[in-house]
Amino acid sequence: MAELRRLRYFLAVAEERNFTRAAERLHIAQPALSRQIRQLEQELGVRLLERTTQSVEPTEAGRLLMDRGAALCDEADRLWRDVRGYAAGASGSLSLGYSASTGYETAPTLLAALAEAHPGIKAGTRLLPTGEILAGVADGTLDAGLVRCPPPTPQLVRTLVRLEPQGVLMAEGHPLATGAVVDVSALAGETVLTHARGDNPGHYDAIAGIFVRAGISPRLRERHLSFDAAHMPVAQGDAVSVVGESALPGLPAGLVWRPLFPAAAIEIHLLTRGDAERPTTARLLRVAARTARTHGWLRSPS
Repeated sequence: MAELRRLRYFLAVAEERNFTRAAERLHIAQPALSRQIRQLEQELGVRLLERTTQSVEPTEAGRLLMDRGAALCDEADRLWRDVRGYAAGASGSLSLGYSASTGYETAPTLLAALAEAHPGIKAGTRLLPTGEILAGVADGTLDAGLVRCPPPTPQLVRTLVRLEPQGVLMAEGHPLATGAVVDVSALAGETVLTHARGDNPGHYDAIAGIFVRAGISPRLRERHLSFDAAHMPVAQGDAVSVVGESALPGLPAGLVWRPLFPAAAIEIHLLTRGDAERPTTARLLRVAARTARTHGWLRSPS
C-alpha cells in the first residue's frame, strides 16, 4: 500500500511537471511530497525525475513508470471497489429457491429487479418443493426462498412480499366462465383440483379456508403431478382449480381465469435466516420491498 501511494505521488508530479502544483493537487505539504518521491527512487534504485530550477521532467525510467503505473493504479482502484462491493452486498452470489407457483411471475419479477438494481450480484435459482426450500434456507444451502404460506419456523424469518389475488382456473367452455367473477359458493358442486396437503400444508389450509368461510365443501381431487403447466385435468373439463393471478400470462389456450368473489388472497413470503443473512441477501430483501410497493403486491384484493 505504501508503494502504491508513492506511485500515485510520482504520477501527480510527473503529470504536473511541478512539485508545488502536485502537492496542492494531492493536498499534502511539498517537503513531504519530495521526501516520498526520494524514497520511491531509493526503493527502485533508479532516478525517476530530472529536477531543475525551472522544471521537473521524467527520466526514461520515469516515463516507463508513467505509462504503466497509471494502469496499475486504475486496476487497483477497481480491485478495491470490487472487494468492498462484497462487504456491502453490491457484489457476490445469491442462491434462491422458489416453488412452482411463485415461478409464474413473482420470482422472475424479483430477480429482474435485483439484476437491474445490483448487476454485480449473480443469482442462482432452484425450482424446489416447499419442504426442500424450508430445509435449504435453514441449513444454508439456500440464501433465500420464495414460497406460499410457509409455516412459522424458529430459525427462519418470513417477509411478506405479496398478497396474491386468487381466482378460478377452468376450461373456457365451463359455465362459470361466462361471468366476470366466480362466486365462491358456486364451487360447491365442482371438483376442485388441489395438491396434496403434505406438499404445502399452509397453502392447502388457506385454500380450504376459503371454502369453509363460504360454508361449502366442494369435491377435492389431488394432483398427481407436482407441476403441470398444461393444467390437464382442468383443460379436459374434469375439474377447476383455485390459483393466483400470476398464472394468467402463461395460461395455455383453452383456459380462462376469473377472480373469486368475495376476494381472496394467498400470502407469498421471502424466507431468510435472519441474523445469518449475507449482505447480498439484505440487498434482495430491500429490492423485494421496493418491488412489492412498485407493483402494489401488498394491497388487499377487493
